[in-house]
Amino acid sequence: MIHNIEELSLNAWTALQTMLYDGWLIRFSNGYTKRANSVNPIYKSIEDLDKKIHYCENIFDARNLKPVFKMSESVYPETLDIVLEGHGYIAIDHTSVQLLLLSKLREPLIHTVKLDERLNDEWLNQFCKLNNQKETNKATMKQMLSLILPKTCFISLYDNETVVACGLGVLERGYLGIFDIVTDLHYRNRGFGEQLMLNLLKWGKENGAEYAYLQVMLNNGPALKLYSKLGFQESYQYWYRVKE
Repeated sequence: MIHNIEELSLNAWTALQTMLYDGWLIRFSNGYTKRANSVNPIYKSIEDLDKKIHYCENIFDARNLKPVFKMSESVYPETLDIVLEGHGYIAIDHTSVQLLLLSKLREPLIHTVKLDERLNDEWLNQFCKLNNQKETNKATMKQMLSLILPKTCFISLYDNETVVACGLGVLERGYLGIFDIVTDLHYRNRGFGEQLMLNLLKWGKENGAEYAYLQVMLNNGPALKLYSKLGFQESYQYWYRVKE
């Protein structure tokens, strides 16, 4: 299950550059998000571990980036987390990966949504505004989202004529990945995030998804509460190792 979801999420959150090194996927996207700028050691490897870590450190350093390793209980080799800790890497951003079976999905109460299966500037501008995203990241984000190969849904939820929430769904192999859910600061705690999610999950189910998955940081109490209310349950956790 972990390998399956990790592969799906790698395809859903596309990196601008990817290298394959002895079972490790090394991804770069101009430093935008750890997911797209990290080493993903998800496949079996046989080369010397210290040599591989040193190689990754050099390639990140050449791009003026701190080396980042994305970790879970199913990385290769199994000792990697302990070895990285010994090399001065600390664990940060502990994240819960959660699943939802879509067979008993509730109907949304608000239907004032716009669903686009291709990225457009209107959605991108609204997301960056709601998420206080830096203008310097917008071009990188546009490149990344335009490269997604599986079926996508860029969703915006309106209150009258105002976009109050938006998000992204990526559908592959019967799994709907949920990404970039954000609600306007002035409209939070009013149910708009839940209604956005229900509309996005409905789209996924209507397009053949049997499950939905998402990733939420363990320190994000409001999001954890919302996803629990929708019926999501934790499948596993991941975290990042970065140099202290």
